[in-house]
Amino acid sequence: MKKYWLLLLLTATQSVAGGELPRPDHVVIVIEENKSFSQIIGNKNAPYINQLARRGALFTQSYGVTHPSQPNYLALFAGSTLGVTSNICPLTLGGDNLASLLLAKGLSYVSYSESMPEAGYEGCYFNAYMRKHNPIANWKALAAFNHPFSAFPADFTKLPTVAFVVPDQRNDMHDGSIAQGDAWLKQNIEGYAQWAMQHNSLLIVTWDEDDGSSHNRIATILVGAKVRPGQYKRRIDHYGLLRMVEEMYGLALLNESAKAQTINDVWVK
Repeated sequence: MKKYWLLLLLTATQSVAGGELPRPDHVVIVIEENKSFSQIIGNKNAPYINQLARRGALFTQSYGVTHPSQPNYLALFAGSTLGVTSNICPLTLGGDNLASLLLAKGLSYVSYSESMPEAGYEGCYFNAYMRKHNPIANWKALAAFNHPFSAFPADFTKLPTVAFVVPDQRNDMHDGSIAQGDAWLKQNIEGYAQWAMQHNSLLIVTWDEDDGSSHNRIATILVGAKVRPGQYKRRIDHYGLLRMVEEMYGLALLNESAKAQTINDVWVK
């Protein structure tokens, strides 16, 4: 009985300690492709990602929502797969999403997609760019916030409140190798990762789904000024990740994210 009450006390203490989420000045979410947790973590071909995992919070029980790619991106952006079960393109979707909620609150959002030829591009693909990996492209009213990665600012103070970064299929591990994706992240994202540590900001690196080998278990890493480094074993998914961002900025909870558990136990007070 004493052990039971001790466990209850510990749980309550952890809940209080984990309660309030920080409000980063900027959040950058980078989405990689089709690799399981075990293919990335501990892999010598991904030295940079594993360094990030040691510097930040690594979730060892993080999961994609479904297969294939496109509905996972929609889950992270809109809190629902919206009935989409394939990589069909083009889609025309409506209703609220992370971008629309941020904009309605006077905050900002931009998606930066590598190899997309121009802002607001509506095509399904261009070279190694794939619209199926760029959920904002399915909301025509948000075309002004759909940018190529070439527009990602060198001055990080000019970043929006929340940004999605989508490498193209050569660099997101879909067509290219794990080593190639790892090198792209180091070259293009490490500057922001270092800056975020000193400027109340947050980097999230995650995957859309696994390769079908591990029940959709993926790696998710958080690095930033308020992140407590370590490995975290509780289960999370794209809906919980979205809920965390929603709660950071006091947004309404979109669709399935309202049922998810937020991520409130990795923050330094």
